Amino acid sequence: MLTPDFQLKQDENNLTIIIIAPHARVTDTEIFIEDDEFRFHSKPYFLRLCLPGNIVENGHEKANYDSSKGIFTIVVPKESPGEMFEGLDMLTSLLTPKSQKLKKPVIEVIKKDEDDKVEEEAHSEEEEEEEFDWHVEQHPYKEKELLLDSQTYGFANQKSGIFKRLQDEVYEIVDLPDPEHCPPADRRTMREQAETEKFDPDHYIADLYDDDAIQQIMKYDPPWCYMSENKDITVEFTDKEKQKMKNLPKKEYLLDDAMVTTLYLGLIDILFGYAYNVRINEGDENVESGWTICKLSATLSWLETFSSVSDVVRSCIRRSLCYPLYRHWDLSQTVLQDVHNILAAGKQQVLKCLLDIHSILGSSYPRYILNDLYITDYCVWVQTISNKRLKTLASALEKRTISKEDVGFELEFIETNSADTEKGDSDTEEVLVDSLKAVSINQAGSDSDDDSEVSDNDSSEDSDDVSDDCAESVQSERISNSQKENI
Repeated sequence: MLTPDFQLKQDENNLTIIIIAPHARVTDTEIFIEDDEFRFHSKPYFLRLCLPGNIVENGHEKANYDSSKGIFTIVVPKESPGEMFEGLDMLTSLLTPKSQKLKKPVIEVIKKDEDDKVEEEAHSEEEEEEEFDWHVEQHPYKEKELLLDSQTYGFANQKSGIFKRLQDEVYEIVDLPDPEHCPPADRRTMREQAETEKFDPDHYIADLYDDDAIQQIMKYDPPWCYMSENKDITVEFTDKEKQKMKNLPKKEYLLDDAMVTTLYLGLIDILFGYAYNVRINEGDENVESGWTICKLSATLSWLETFSSVSDVVRSCIRRSLCYPLYRHWDLSQTVLQDVHNILAAGKQQVLKCLLDIHSILGSSYPRYILNDLYITDYCVWVQTISNKRLKTLASALEKRTISKEDVGFELEFIETNSADTEKGDSDTEEVLVDSLKAVSINQAGSDSDDDSEVSDNDSSEDSDDVSDDCAESVQSERISNSQKENI
């Protein structure tokens, strides 16, 4: 059976299901509606949807088939008019069958005390209104020891043994030297040591003072820039993205609270690398995009897991000042704001970014392995999470500030030392310029004296010549008069 392309729309009273099935046998078409389940069968197509709300078959449903386009348009009434279904564009989630409902407990409580009832009601209300506090320090996730002496990694630490089959490509995929035997605690120590060795103060200072290109990059407005503020802007998935969602595995995840927190924090880390790549390329992609995303994400490059927002922010800033082309403090802060905007825009925008990452890594050998380890599962899982939790995570990220001292590269000392050196060089240049001016003035005065002396000598010589000429003229005149008297 083939799963057809489909699209869902809604108004206050009805749900419209558009199914593209150009080769369907219309005479054998069957449609089944019950509560939150919708099934469509028309050879060779079969579609089953688990909807976020209930629909009913009450005689007001309608179905139409456009033979020229091969499109079925099915309109089904909602059980509760006015209810708006959420997540109708989360195609993978809609295609995933729901788990069987839990069986009723064997022991049934016949009677409860009044105090127990009040306490239970208060507890249930507290659970409904509970908001997760991202600022509370979480206990790091501790993996269970495996009998085969192999460490776990990947999405929710569910993978192991992958890199044993990829010995030649390990160093092209991750920076972690021995993924199969390196525990999570050692990964962070080794990662930070590698970052400290990689940090280049000269590169950092060069970008600090020669930042014309960086300032231009920071003015770029990515697609998610205003989505969290303007509710009228919606996320639209392309046909390619919809097809990718259809092809994602249909999974459900059994995760404890500590692991869920780790996944959310890892999402920040991965989105930081993606947002940096989008910003510096102003929305385009290049051959370095896969490298940039993986290098800036400690999750993808070191198989890192995080336990607090502070840890993941510190890691993102450190790596953005060590590896990429542009290493600028303000640029890193701007990218963090981009991540906040993506999370605040909701899971549709997050999913769109993850699907783009999936495409980038899918065309980057051998980094496509990271899709199997992380990104594919993130694309499936993010469709099941709540926008409320994402907004609280975005709020926690926005409130979490980090100083240059927290990063650990002595940035303030480097900047101060560089400023003093630059000031000293400037003072030296001024002294040199003043000295050159003084030498120039003295030289000009000496030249003036020489010129006046030469002028005086020339004048005296000229006067002597004039005197000689006058004497000769007088002598010749006397000779002429003497000759006249003799005659």
